[in-house]
Amino acid sequence: MSRVNDWHIMAALALFGIAAPFLLPGLVTQLAFLWLMVVFALTWDMLGGRMGYNSFGNIVFFGIGCYAAAVLQRDAGLPYFEGLALGLAVGAVLAVLAAIVFGAALLGIRGHYFAIGTLGLGIAAGEIASGWRYVGAGSGLALPLYPGDLGSREFFFCYSLFALAALCFLTCRWLYGTRFGLALNAIRDDQDKADAMGLRTTRIKIFAWSVSAFFLGISGGLAANMIGFIDPRDVAFAGATFGVWMVLMAILGGKGTLWGPVLGAFVFHVTQELFWTYLLGWQRVALGLLIVVIVVFFPQGIMGWLAERRERRGTAA
Repeated sequence: MSRVNDWHIMAALALFGIAAPFLLPGLVTQLAFLWLMVVFALTWDMLGGRMGYNSFGNIVFFGIGCYAAAVLQRDAGLPYFEGLALGLAVGAVLAVLAAIVFGAALLGIRGHYFAIGTLGLGIAAGEIASGWRYVGAGSGLALPLYPGDLGSREFFFCYSLFALAALCFLTCRWLYGTRFGLALNAIRDDQDKADAMGLRTTRIKIFAWSVSAFFLGISGGLAANMIGFIDPRDVAFAGATFGVWMVLMAILGGKGTLWGPVLGAFVFHVTQELFWTYLLGWQRVALGLLIVVIVVFFPQGIMGWLAERRERRGTAA
């Protein structure tokens, strides 16, 4: 994708993100979740697409952000917005620290072993939260009420998640254009050769996971406040939904590309909302079939499929 087209698409998305809540006031919550899905897909792709490390444990960082914001807002005694800001900051820091600790333990293993290890990490986090009374255990944890006018709450979180998604995208775009981005690709292509060339691959992998954790920690705090309630298994550490969707959205759009995760998030979220609207009672069956279609027919994603079509047309010409 050319640089000119890149800027045009970003400008169009920025205009859409600003205007959509006013043009579609009945869909503000769905729009907020759309930007959350974009963050999910972009952060997963940094490891899974760019580096070739398929993680099922990124949901842990989202859950840490959820609980960090909720506990601080509950116990700090601050006004709503000050407590939220502090909760988001602490959630981001704790998520990064968790990525450093877990990364040092898990990023030394590769392939299926790494994927299984991260899957166990997400399950363990959900079980711990379900049994920890300080954070509500299995009963969950309620968030403070938003103090603004009726209807302003949805707009606030929609624009907050839009800003976070934009910042996440721009950060990824910048990082992938540096030597760090080249190092990620080198690890994906041949880690042993990257080690032999002198790259500190373990540090690079931990840093990449920490960047993902930073944005997921903030998104967790915002999403928890938007939903208003944290369930340890269905919201904070929802590996069967959010954790799997991260992977699917990146694959659907085209993992390892800049725009692929964004495109995948849009297509997946819109399709899912249509299923819930028009296939009530069968929506989970339809979603399961969608997952099968993505894995079987779009292993290279929409961006990869389009690139293949362009190559065929060029060869035919």
